[in-house]
Amino acid sequence: MINQIYLRRKNKLILNKGTEPTPHLHYIATILANFESLGYTLSKPIIDTLYTYSKDQLNKFYLSTIHTLKKLLGADRAYKPMYPNFPQQVMEASDAELYINAMIHYLSLGTVLPEYEQQTRMPLYDKTNQKEISLGSIDDFLMIFRNLLSSKTSISESDKEDLTFVFESFSENTGQLIPQEIPLKENIALLGKLLLENNLNHDILFQYIKTATDVLRLAVSLSDGDISLATSTRFRSFKRKERRILLAFLENCCNMEEDMKRYKNRWIRLGERLHPAEYKQFKKTNEAFFKLRNNKYIPTFNGIIADLLQTNRIDAAMTLLSDRPGEFARKLDQLLRLHQQPEAVIENFKAIANKIETTVLLQVREHFKHRNDVREKRSFFPKGNVAKMFVIDNDLPPINEVICQDIVDICESNLIEIYKQKSPIGKVYLDEALRNYLVPFSQRSANKSLKSVVRGSKIDIAETTSTIRTFLYWKDGLNEWGTDIDLSAVMYDETWGYLEHVSYTNLRSAKYKSCHSGDITSAPAGASEFIDLDIQSVRNFGGRYIVFSIHSFSGEAFNELPECFMGWMSRENPNSGEIYEPKTVENRMDITSDSVICIPMILDLYENKVIWTDVALRTEPEFVNNVEENQMGMVLMGKALTSLVKPNLYDLFKLHIEARGELCVNIEEADLIFSMDKGITPFDLDLIVSEYL
Repeated sequence: MINQIYLRRKNKLILNKGTEPTPHLHYIATILANFESLGYTLSKPIIDTLYTYSKDQLNKFYLSTIHTLKKLLGADRAYKPMYPNFPQQVMEASDAELYINAMIHYLSLGTVLPEYEQQTRMPLYDKTNQKEISLGSIDDFLMIFRNLLSSKTSISESDKEDLTFVFESFSENTGQLIPQEIPLKENIALLGKLLLENNLNHDILFQYIKTATDVLRLAVSLSDGDISLATSTRFRSFKRKERRILLAFLENCCNMEEDMKRYKNRWIRLGERLHPAEYKQFKKTNEAFFKLRNNKYIPTFNGIIADLLQTNRIDAAMTLLSDRPGEFARKLDQLLRLHQQPEAVIENFKAIANKIETTVLLQVREHFKHRNDVREKRSFFPKGNVAKMFVIDNDLPPINEVICQDIVDICESNLIEIYKQKSPIGKVYLDEALRNYLVPFSQRSANKSLKSVVRGSKIDIAETTSTIRTFLYWKDGLNEWGTDIDLSAVMYDETWGYLEHVSYTNLRSAKYKSCHSGDITSAPAGASEFIDLDIQSVRNFGGRYIVFSIHSFSGEAFNELPECFMGWMSRENPNSGEIYEPKTVENRMDITSDSVICIPMILDLYENKVIWTDVALRTEPEFVNNVEENQMGMVLMGKALTSLVKPNLYDLFKLHIEARGELCVNIEEADLIFSMDKGITPFDLDLIVSEYL
């Protein structure tokens, strides 16, 4: 299990030296050849280690590693699309043949598929790059999870699953796992759960738990709820020891009553599980619960600020907000619009900027850097375990560009001063391509994937790629009529005018040389669908954007299915090789959200990039070509997802270089490298969220 996690996260393995005096070269060569068929190879230190292995040890190494690699790529499943000689077979079939096959399949409730002999396919002609697997260590492995707990931004469900395994397996190493500082409140709640459930010393939590909301998050975490507090939780019954611990944490908090009022109903529900009246020693806690239950007046900071702003007492609001710099930063745009002398707001912000979290400063900087850009829509990703997105009209009135630049300068100068306090990093090479990758501010709703990519990042499509092939695999859930999951792609021009779609309703487009492998509506033993998009054909006829979507037609949420995942391949010669070729897989992700629609990716063929979106929808947007009539449709989502304004990794790393390094042009001279495939890459999220935010 350790190497499964390590391989997925870092392309590394932990191996101990063997004692075999003579290497079994034939066995090792065979292992290398089989790994290469999946697009992987082994580093020299790993090969040197394998030289010391017996045949039995080599066999165990091979079986465990090949199983993990296949699972990561999706190569551990058999892909049997409706048309086994896809894509050529679909492109050459008559309309009548495609229609009759579909009708027979639907009328049989998905039990009858057309019978075709699978033709011998030409070998894969595509050139592929090998991903190197390196030798790692236990210390390096554990550092991943120390970094995750040090994160200043939310981590994903798969991160939490890995942390749970590590705490269960390395309970004696908690000193290596727990960092001195845990900036993110959600991680404190997760750590509390891991310590309490593994009967580890929890006294360390007193240095992290400072507010009543911290205690609420811990109770939610122990109840397997949403620790972002975006949704309510059904609290479990707590053991007497757990109740006493939670109440002791609460008694130790300041401003308890005001904090508890923010989540009044949840605290009342939690109080029913904690029985605070049984513990007379917690006087402050009992008083707070009494006030909540009896609707006693409790003034709140946010309520006072809202009243001051509504009654145009801006200076009084600024004075109060100055005591809470983070709140000041979040209301900065509003203050600048309301105050008759925005220079006063700037001076106040400048005075407290050094007390604001770097994550907030980065976002404020980006907001004001693009504050007056002409954008039709603004989009937001709300907190929660489902990757939802809200889109609203961009009706903000403009703010003077000089004021915007002043805010940007204040943010940058304070970020540089904060980063100067970190260790020097010497000469640094910085890859321009990192402008396309966004800073990981929130990963809580990200699906588990082969490569962890931040939502909204843009991935280059290789110049040699002629076809993007997406694939979908799923197994039936509990629906007695079978589970029907559909893969589709919609093509738009530069202005988001509809051009064409490829889906179960339209298996092919001769004009755009694109096709679907056939609609399968039941998958008791697993089913798969593919879509091929010919890039140049779509470009030739004015196509720019292609939105891919996955739809649960039978209505089950994706998290109710035993298995559902998708991915995409870059193919040069789509009719060569097998339909599914693991070595051509660029990324693969599990679809596990509590939703019935997922938009995993969008192609931008003008920029020649894949935009990684990984967004879930709880209801189906109507398919309407007119944007004005379909504000919740695919066009709206596509516009929002392709025009996100978020801080990128290039700018983040450049601020660090200005603060504590020296930019160098030649990669060979660099002490530290930020690039796509060397040094620190966009996929080293644990390092980025702990060391560079």
